[in-house]
Amino acid sequence: MARRLPALRIGRPDSRGLPHHRRQAVHRLKHDGGHLVTITTSLVDNADARVPSVLASLTKGGLQSATKSLAIEYATRGIRVNAVSPGTKGRGQGNTPMHPQETHQTLAALHPIGRMGEPSDITDAILFLENAPFITGEILHVDGGMSAGHRS
Repeated sequence: MARRLPALRIGRPDSRGLPHHRRQAVHRLKHDGGHLVTITTSLVDNADARVPSVLASLTKGGLQSATKSLAIEYATRGIRVNAVSPGTKGRGQGNTPMHPQETHQTLAALHPIGRMGEPSDITDAILFLENAPFITGEILHVDGGMSAGHRS
């Protein structure tokens, strides 16, 4: 059975909200240590002309840089900081598409593995990082191979 993790609800998922959320999270973790995980995007590292991504790259790229900096800054306090960098996500358990059905085949083709990611792919990566106490400052790409390159 998977371990239930305490959640810290955040509002702004971008770099403008990061300082506030960092302070809030560190305050909650400073006594016993802990683990922060941010969510970025593989488009930060691998721009693709088929996917407009400048805004995502600006905000999520800032989160990636902050993840590494915070990992170093808080390591001696027993706080680890990592990020999960997904590719395009498809349907969740609620069966609500994040993207219109007619775009799914095109979006799946962006991933060398040939499908879009599922929310469970992201949660599995977060649980992996949570259970890996020697990992900090890592950007874990969960993107079906997008970060490795593109197939023809």
